[in-house]
Amino acid sequence: MRKEQNVKRLSVIALLMMTVAAQAAPFDVTGAWFRALPGKLPAGGYFTAQNNSRGDVAITGANSDACGMLMIHQSSNKGGMSSMDMVERVNVPAGGNIAFAPGGYHLMCTDPKPAMKPGAKVPVVLHLSDGSAVAVGFTVKSASGK
Repeated sequence: MRKEQNVKRLSVIALLMMTVAAQAAPFDVTGAWFRALPGKLPAGGYFTAQNNSRGDVAITGANSDACGMLMIHQSSNKGGMSSMDMVERVNVPAGGNIAFAPGGYHLMCTDPKPAMKPGAKVPVVLHLSDGSAVAVGFTVKSASGK
């Protein structure tokens, strides 16, 4: 009887561990990539951020050794005029997501380093308003996005 109880306990513990492991991280980043341009032209970084927590979180900055400087920008089109502005934070609502995509929010990598070449994967750290940081590998694609 004691052996059966131990087996049941181990089964319950294993099930609990798998349940915890299957739960989503508080902040997920998917589809991360950079569009590398020729020479020293800036590279644009794109991804989708998912906030799985119960509170709003903002992306407040980013850094990467593959960039001289990495900033958060937002492109917009007002009255036929395109513009790009640096932003200090991008809010990601509790349970929601935000896409960094061409024509909208994006990371701007100035002074790209040699690591920023198509086919490579470069590390980026996103800084969040709750004091945490998320390390993400960004795939580098060509100017055509391939």
